[in-house]
Amino acid sequence: MDLQQRINAFVRLGQFLKQFASEDFIKEETIPHNDVFFDGFIHQLKLAEEHNGWFNKSNIIYAINGWSNSLTESNINEWLSKYSFNQENLKTIAIIMAGNIPLVGFHDFLSVLISGQNVLVKQSSNDKHLLPFLAKYLEYVEPEFKGRIQFTEQQLENFDAVIATGSNNTARYFEYYFKNKPSIIRKNRNSVAILTGNETENELAALSEDIFRYYGLGCRNVSKLFIPNNYNFDAFFKAMYEWHPIINQTKYANNYDYNKAVYLMSEFDMLENGFLMLKEDESFASPIATLFYETYNDLSDLKSRLDEASDQIQCVVSNGFTDNEIAFGQTQSPKLSDYADGVDTISFSLKIC
Repeated sequence: MDLQQRINAFVRLGQFLKQFASEDFIKEETIPHNDVFFDGFIHQLKLAEEHNGWFNKSNIIYAINGWSNSLTESNINEWLSKYSFNQENLKTIAIIMAGNIPLVGFHDFLSVLISGQNVLVKQSSNDKHLLPFLAKYLEYVEPEFKGRIQFTEQQLENFDAVIATGSNNTARYFEYYFKNKPSIIRKNRNSVAILTGNETENELAALSEDIFRYYGLGCRNVSKLFIPNNYNFDAFFKAMYEWHPIINQTKYANNYDYNKAVYLMSEFDMLENGFLMLKEDESFASPIATLFYETYNDLSDLKSRLDEASDQIQCVVSNGFTDNEIAFGQTQSPKLSDYADGVDTISFSLKIC
């Protein structure tokens, strides 16, 4: 199977997913194998939502829409244009996936297969319904994928390299267990936003998407703000208000109530608006329904601080703060070339040859 065949298969997958990229699913008669897969995928979407209380329909659709927009021929060709592909000496790359947001491991899955390697997937129990179904669709549109995609719930065996995503604790286990294999081991990371007080109403409203999408469970979600001294939060809270219905989600509300009780009993100072708490804290990782913040005096000093902590940070959201910044509202819309932790999984996969 050559590179163009692989590209064509993922483009068709993107076209298939486009049917489910809005709340009202639209069946397109021109999509290949819809008679077999359209209703079946609706069933898998329901199973994913029922199985994981954090995977509500809105968040699942948001993830699907993102991938349907990314998997176009022009996007894939632009992404792959800088690489040289070699068909010889195929290897099997194992992927241990997280399950914090829907299809969170899809980029690794795509990277391994598009590079021409075989893939062995160990999914999180929290996100186990969607990807196997989409893999089966790939095998239908490109039969040469058959035998090159495996899923397992058992101990990983017969693989040449591994990509593993987990917490800082599981990373230590991964590093020991896979010490004799080429590997990418990912640990906890969080995203931050730099505010100056000069943000527009639209920028702050866009920031709310970075904070609340997926209930803040993703590494690309903003979990901490850096603000100037004497920052006035009025405009910030006003911009956040459109997300107030989030408190009606039971799991989110339970976390909000619990963390609020802990803060009150511990007599921590905090600000809150009924669905989000702000607490001054030096940590990057904040609990659900909580946003940490720190004040700064000088932006150059702040840059040095964040450079030193770069291994803990996934995205920096700002306007004119740094060359690698993400625009407000864009953390959950990465390009294909935006690799987790900045580690190029295509280059990794190709080097295994």
